Amino acid sequence: MKLHDERRDYERAQLRRDTLVADPLVQFEQWFCAAKESAALADPTAFTLATANAQGQPHQRIVLLKDFDAEGFVFFTNYTSDKGADIAANPQVAMHFAWLPLEQQIRIEGRIEKVDRATSEAYFHSRPRESQLGALASAQSQPITSRDDLEARYHELTERYQGQEIPMPESWGGYRILPSFFEFWQGGKYRLHDRFVYRLQADGSWHIERLQP
Repeated sequence: MKLHDERRDYERAQLRRDTLVADPLVQFEQWFCAAKESAALADPTAFTLATANAQGQPHQRIVLLKDFDAEGFVFFTNYTSDKGADIAANPQVAMHFAWLPLEQQIRIEGRIEKVDRATSEAYFHSRPRESQLGALASAQSQPITSRDDLEARYHELTERYQGQEIPMPESWGGYRILPSFFEFWQGGKYRLHDRFVYRLQADGSWHIERLQP
């Protein structure tokens, strides 16, 4: 399979310093709202979460953004999963949104921490009942003999909690990523892509600079 000729031009838009806002979270919100409104994107909340274990081995997976504000970015998962083990060993993580139909990418780096249990409980019980049962049925990242065994566990829990509130698993909850770095990437003509980075300074301000593509 030859991929040398698999390419396309990037001419949809340009990114200029005078169009950027000083706060990268506000800049993110502007791009995110536009991505949500785009018919070209099926799931703008999906991002790649990169973690590394105690030995420095990196791991990546897709997770879904569930909230963001001035403090950072929130997603939910099982704390005893592989990603949870990585985070316990190394709280430095990276996020990557690839909105390729819009010829845009956003990279974010920072430190991660657990959200409080009340926040996790509120979100857990806002989910569809089937999703709550799925979280309770799955010991995420642990081996299992077959899908039949997993579905049997799901159906057993469905019967057990019929007409009752489903308890949130003790090992389940949210994380918040506290950003210290952003890169906004806009595809450019002649492969001269526009790249701007924000770096958090000691006084809490953000330093912005353009990078070469």
